[in-house]
Amino acid sequence: MASPYILEFNSGGFSFENCIRNARIQASGEQSSKLKAKKTGTTIAGLIFKDGVVLGADTRATSGETVADKNCSKIHYITPNIYCCGAGTAADTEKTTDMLRSNLALQILAMGRNPRLIMACRILQDFLFRHKGQISAMLLLGGVDCTGPHIFTVGPYGSVNKAPFATMGSGDLAALAVFEDRYKPNMTEEEAKLLVRDAIHAGIMNDLGSGSNVDLCVIRRNGAEYIRPFESSNYKSERQRRYKYPEGTTPVLKEQTMKLDLVEETVHQMEVAQ
Repeated sequence: MASPYILEFNSGGFSFENCIRNARIQASGEQSSKLKAKKTGTTIAGLIFKDGVVLGADTRATSGETVADKNCSKIHYITPNIYCCGAGTAADTEKTTDMLRSNLALQILAMGRNPRLIMACRILQDFLFRHKGQISAMLLLGGVDCTGPHIFTVGPYGSVNKAPFATMGSGDLAALAVFEDRYKPNMTEEEAKLLVRDAIHAGIMNDLGSGSNVDLCVIRRNGAEYIRPFESSNYKSERQRRYKYPEGTTPVLKEQTMKLDLVEETVHQMEVAQ
């Protein structure tokens, strides 16, 4: 008699096989094997101005308490009229925006015109809700379509919010305070760019997970402009002087030489978070 169960193999995409294992480890109560959560840091922001949308982001990527990348790109191209800022785990935001870009590219070929923002928002919302928060991606979607400029925020569980200005990431409160104090409808492009720059800078100065440069993307009806960087960091990592000490400055108390044999070598991939 044939078995009614059919073995199906993964055909690619996201794999969450370790989630059940992690849940069992945490439920077992073993103190030594409990998982430690890593803090992710980012400041992303965007607002609607008179003729379009301005998106902004910092460029620091962290791995725990270590700065892994000082010039990370967090503003992702989706279509000629849509860009997306990502906060959370770098790999998740990259792959999620890649998925959205490829889906909308097929829509453009089928329809012969640029897609609407609500279409991109629904694709992200359904995708993230289906994975129930296992994808660490907080996305800020902005662009201009046939109905005008729009900004949407999409949370890791698929929650959606639409507003004239929005911030996300660990530095969002500092950036939001700048927006609430100075935002006004029908701003000019230059006013909007300076306001987004100041909001990102507030996040950089008040959040340890945000830092380095400020990137901006201006999306208009007739095209988009990605300015990278719009403002460079004031903190340069150049050595100001030479530190060379002559021999004998520090006394050597004793010397010991040990010979070690390599028994086993393992390579651990570093988790990079935005």
